[in-house]
Order: sequence, then structure tokens, then C-alpha cells
Amino acid sequence: MAKVVFIGAGSFGFTRGLVRDLLTFDLLSDAEIALVDINKQRLDFARRACQKIVDQGGYGAKVTATLNRRNALKGADAVCVTILSGSTSVWQHDILIPKYYGIDTNVGDTRGPSGIFRALRTIPEMVAIARDMEQLCPRAMMLNYTNPMAMLCHAMNRQTSIQLTGLCHSVQGTAGMIERWLKLKPGSMEYTCAGINHMAWYLSLEHKGRDLYPRLKKAMADKSVYDHEQVRNEMFLALGYYVTESSGHNSEYNWWFRKRPDLIKRYCRDGTGWNPGQYAYILKAYRNREGGGWQKSVRQWLNQDQVDLTRGHEYAASIINAYMGGDLYRFNGNVANDGLIDNLPTGACVEVPVLASSKGLEPVRVGSLPASVAMLTGLSAQIEMMAVDGSLKGDAELVYQAIAHDPLTAAKLSLAEIRKMVKEMFRKNEKWLPQFKKVNL
Repeated sequence: MAKVVFIGAGSFGFTRGLVRDLLTFDLLSDAEIALVDINKQRLDFARRACQKIVDQGGYGAKVTATLNRRNALKGADAVCVTILSGSTSVWQHDILIPKYYGIDTNVGDTRGPSGIFRALRTIPEMVAIARDMEQLCPRAMMLNYTNPMAMLCHAMNRQTSIQLTGLCHSVQGTAGMIERWLKLKPGSMEYTCAGINHMAWYLSLEHKGRDLYPRLKKAMADKSVYDHEQVRNEMFLALGYYVTESSGHNSEYNWWFRKRPDLIKRYCRDGTGWNPGQYAYILKAYRNREGGGWQKSVRQWLNQDQVDLTRGHEYAASIINAYMGGDLYRFNGNVANDGLIDNLPTGACVEVPVLASSKGLEPVRVGSLPASVAMLTGLSAQIEMMAVDGSLKGDAELVYQAIAHDPLTAAKLSLAEIRKMVKEMFRKNEKWLPQFKKVNL
């Protein structure tokens, strides 16, 4: 019987969806589902949801819930992590302080000053989870969904020996979007995608052996296609390769789209995709959710007579099934760059094709990224590594230097202004950053 642990199980929609998917596999239908959260109410909601799925499916699975993760981790085969270090009242300042200095942030969970400070707060907790796994379930695989993906995975890879990969929805989500644009059958496109999280590139796009990039370029002439993802489509037309994450996210990661009000108005407000790039998009969503409406929607779900037990598309379930001896499964995951991408730093967290099997995770060597996309990707990877180094050493100067090299930050601010901003962000996060004994900026 497999044991799958969910840390951050209070992420209600994610937990119930993944548990539903897990139980559809014969090898996992009698699994122990161990739920962990620090919020009693959220944990109880998750437990009730999972038990409802077990009961309606007639599965032999067992659901447990605890506030103590070490108790849950004993004997685990797989550990799924979806945590957030600090409430909205804490991480909102990752968005608000840079805005005061002129840096307009859309999401702020991946890189830049916002993503780096989120990483600084979260790295100690993620490393602690990984160390618990080393002691209590050393053969278990961690599937991390927590952002900033690359920095957290890089920190754990540096500090521990656990087997882990970071999972994101952007690769398959973008592939599906391109298939819809080109009027292809879902899942019929073949591709190789590689880079870093939220900045991976489709190095090849094919359908029945034919290169799709010429068709995709022609599709840009359709205003409904172009307007759907304005930032990404501009990047594709300029750089020749399509990037995986939404326009809003990518507008934060480069020099080109958010450094002036006219550019923000042109590229970051009027797109029709899920996240065109408006300021504080996710912060506004969290504030609205914390108004109390989320409890009502949870109770409505729990009070349904019947719930849909059809397997969804969350590929962690297929990875765990493969690891427990089921069918092999290929996906794009975030792993350490051990000879996988030649022109990205060794040891950096990269996003590449990975094969999951009973042997574990086997990343696929890609070679080199094209020069037109390697420069920005390599810079971002080096910044992430420097920020992690600063966190692990408790060195605020390294953190400042990492943020100073961030493309958008550098396009907006002087070195002195960046230092002042970083100093203020450290002051606001002081009690959340115990690894920094002194901040002399």
C-alpha cells in the first residue's frame, strides 16, 4: 500500500483534485492519504473532502490528518508540497514596496525582488521538510508545487539528498493553447521544451513530423490570437521560440514591457489571456478570497450529493503511479542541471523532460538553448542561484546583488535606489528571516 503525504493540504481545490486522480489508479486505490496543514479549519475541510471521494468511489484508501508533519512523513512513498510561508498581510509587501520605488509587479511569486523575498521566507521551511524526509522517508519522492519553484528546488538540492522535482502547469497548459490556436486535436502536438521554470522554451513544435513554427508565426496575424497573449507573442516574434508562462508573468522577467507606463498600457492590460499582466493581479485575488467567500464555496462542495470522480490532468498522480510500479510517465519537471542544458549554470534548477518510473526520476539531456533565448534564461538562472546562496549563508549583500541584476529592477532603478528598496524589504520581513542575523546594507 502506497503512502502519499500532502503538506499544505489546506489548498482545498488542489488537494481534492489530486487525491481524486491518485485513487483512479489501481496501484493507488488503497493508498494512505496523509494530510498535513498548520490551519485546523483548512485541514478539516481537506480531510472531509478526501474522505468523501474515498467513500463515493468505494476505494480502500485511508485518510488521516495531522498538524504534525513528522508523524505523517514516517514511511511515505511520495510527498506533495503546496505551502505558503506567511499570510497575505506578510507577502503583500513583496508587491507594495517595489511599487513605491516604481517597479510594477503582476504576480511576484517567481523572480525579481518579490519572488526573491518570497524565496527567502520559504527556503528554511522547505529545507526543513526535505531534512525530515531524509530521516523519516529517505526513499520518498518530493513533488513540489510551491513557488518560487526554481529557487526552492535549488536550495533543497544543495542542502539535502532527497529525490525531488518541481511541478508546474505552464508547459502542458501552453501546449494546449497552441493546439487550440492551430486547430489541432488536443494532445496531438509533439514538442521538446526546456529552460527554467516559467521561462522554458519550445525548442521544437511538431505535428505528424512537420515543424509547426511557421504556422504559429502566421497565426500571429490573427488579432484574436495575438491579443490573447501579447507579451508572449511579441517575445516569440522577436526571439523565434515560444515561452511557457503567461504574458503577465513574463512581463516581470525581462526589460521590455513593464518599465514605462505606456508599455504597460500597451502590453500588460488589454490582453485576453488568463493573466495579461495587470498590477498586483494575484494579490487582489487573495484579498478577495480572504473576505470569507472561500469557506462558503468549500461547504457547498462538501454538501454535494455526488462529486465527479473522473481523472483530471494533474500529472503528479501519474508520476506517483509510475514510481510505485505503474506505467512509465514522461513530463516536464524542475531538476538540478547535471549536464542537461549545456549553456545554463551547472547545478541550477532547470525545467526539462523527465521520465518517471519505478527507478525514480530520469531527466533527459537537452543540449544547448538557442542563443536568442539563452541569454535571458541564463541571467535569470544565475540570479536565482545567487539569491539562494544569500539565503543559505544569511548574506543580505548577496540578496541585494541578485536583485540588482534583475532585468526589470535594473531597467527602473539605480544601484543606490535598489539598495534602499532591498533594505526596506528586509526591515518589513525581519521576523520572517531568522537566517539573516545582521542586515548591513
